[in-house]
Amino acid sequence: MNHLTQCDHAPIATSRTRFVSLLPRFGRAAWLGAWVLSGALAQAADTAAPAPVRVALDTSEGRIVIELRADKAPKTVSNFVQYVQDGFYDGTIFHRVIDGFMVQGGGFTPTMVEKPTRPAIPIESNNGLKNVRGSVAMARTPNPNSASAQFFINLVDNHFLDYPGSDGYGYTVFGSVVEGLEVVDKIRAAPTGNRGGNQNVPLTPILIKTARISK
Repeated sequence: MNHLTQCDHAPIATSRTRFVSLLPRFGRAAWLGAWVLSGALAQAADTAAPAPVRVALDTSEGRIVIELRADKAPKTVSNFVQYVQDGFYDGTIFHRVIDGFMVQGGGFTPTMVEKPTRPAIPIESNNGLKNVRGSVAMARTPNPNSASAQFFINLVDNHFLDYPGSDGYGYTVFGSVVEGLEVVDKIRAAPTGNRGGNQNVPLTPILIKTARISK
């Protein structure tokens, strides 16, 4: 099954005002102490925040690095990372390329055999992230909760794919390209045709050699 998009083109926050209101009661020293404490708490919260996870796709056209947004799409990111750790994406291709729209991959071998996947995940499209140029989103069937392994990279701002979209769900954005957008642009220019009942397939396979967690 070709997971198509719908369109063929498819913590701690402390208010200073509150501390100021306590000044007459506790005095300047108490106010300053509370102010310093609030800063320390905020700094501790910032320090505790985990660094964003990045995944490097080494492709036949060059390297693409994706920064994942687990804060916005935790289930989707966990699912994607598991596929990466399992080596699932190694040897798959970008099997659908539409210039002016998106490039899609992560599901087929170079001979256009679709790889078996784990169970589908629930949609997380209503997370505030947008389908803008360079963003990475999950592909799915018309069933909103059908995303599994396939993903796409938006080549342009595709706001019609944002939640709620035309179907009331839209498409889940879970990361963005932070390195190698020029590689994505090379992929977009690949000549395409029909193959095995699929449209917009690059005539020369564009391979994802490896997908690895990047430090």
